[in-house]
Amino acid sequence: MTVLIIADDAEFSRDIVGRWHTERQMPAFTVVSSTVWQGANGGFELALLGPLPSARMLPVLRMLENSSAAPVLCITDDAGTEQMVHEEFSHVLVLRRHEGWLDSAILLANEMLRRGEAQERARIAEHTAANLQRHATLGRYMLEMRHNLNNALTSVLGHSELLLLETGAFSTEIRDQIEVIRTMALRMHEVLQRLSSLDAEMQFAEKKSHNEMRIRGRGSIVAG
Repeated sequence: MTVLIIADDAEFSRDIVGRWHTERQMPAFTVVSSTVWQGANGGFELALLGPLPSARMLPVLRMLENSSAAPVLCITDDAGTEQMVHEEFSHVLVLRRHEGWLDSAILLANEMLRRGEAQERARIAEHTAANLQRHATLGRYMLEMRHNLNNALTSVLGHSELLLLETGAFSTEIRDQIEVIRTMALRMHEVLQRLSSLDAEMQFAEKKSHNEMRIRGRGSIVAG
């Protein structure tokens, strides 16, 4: 994880990094001044914006909004700036500096990072689930079509074997080609047989798991 700190006050950045050193987990830091930073495409999981004049803070927040989807924690010294940020950037979390503000800032920042991690895990899980669903749909289609494929392969095998029985009817080259057709059809038949076997194994495993869960459920009821 990387935290982008945008601050014109070097002491502010040192305070933030120094306080974070006392935590069990500490992210990496990129520290820049508002005059140097001109926007970046990602590369950080949280932007922490130090106190800046309103004339400078709002443009920086706009650049952050346009360059990254990472959450933003804005530290300010006055109520006017806080109000302006709330009005234009409702998604930005604003913290005014007060006694104990540093502990509050680190607490909020850590929570925002954890939330971001949770959202990323959820996104990955959703993507994985979509892929699994797509594969399951394809698998069901293949199982549904295996009987039709078996019938077609039976026809191909039967005709190829009949042609091979026609001794002397074809040249050696053509007989070799017919033999290739027969061999490939047999291999495809083996693949379909394996699919049928896997389907049976999975159904057996699913039934066994269901029975075990039902038995454990009954045991829990009796114990209760």
